Amino acid sequence: MYTDHFKLADDLLSHLSEVVDSLDDPFIASRYVGFLAVAATTVYELAVKDIFIEFCEKKHRVFGHYASSYFGRLNGRIGTKDLRRTHIPRFGGKYVSRYTREVQQAEQQLLRSSGINVRSSYNNIIQWRHSFAHQGQIPGTATFSEVVSSYQAGKEIIHCLARTMVR
Repeated sequence: MYTDHFKLADDLLSHLSEVVDSLDDPFIASRYVGFLAVAATTVYELAVKDIFIEFCEKKHRVFGHYASSYFGRLNGRIGTKDLRRTHIPRFGGKYVSRYTREVQQAEQQLLRSSGINVRSSYNNIIQWRHSFAHQGQIPGTATFSEVVSSYQAGKEIIHCLARTMVR
């Protein structure tokens, strides 16, 4: 199940939260931001792959094998635009419409309840990971608590994708 992947980042998050809370130096605490962004994006990517592969396997075993090969090379192209414009349209317009509706509903609900933008949270995690992993830059505008909050909110995009990719 795709949600099993969340445990990897959730366990790291739990550990790092204790470490960061005990630090007196904000500079050192900021260094953990990149590590958490990398872990969160990895978990998102694994979950996205699982959702698409499971959907395809349920349609047909051969389709599942193809999807496993195709999505095995996803390599971080999992932003909301990538999902909406590249990956989901391969399965048909009804899935794009369903995904769009699911994300809009989730976004409205989270904005009302906590003022958090789901899409921005999800995409920020991916961008922070990219900056850290490919440019060696620690996101200067994100605190550890913002990364934690964005990771948690961003999970909703994955849940929306899972609700979308059903027969």
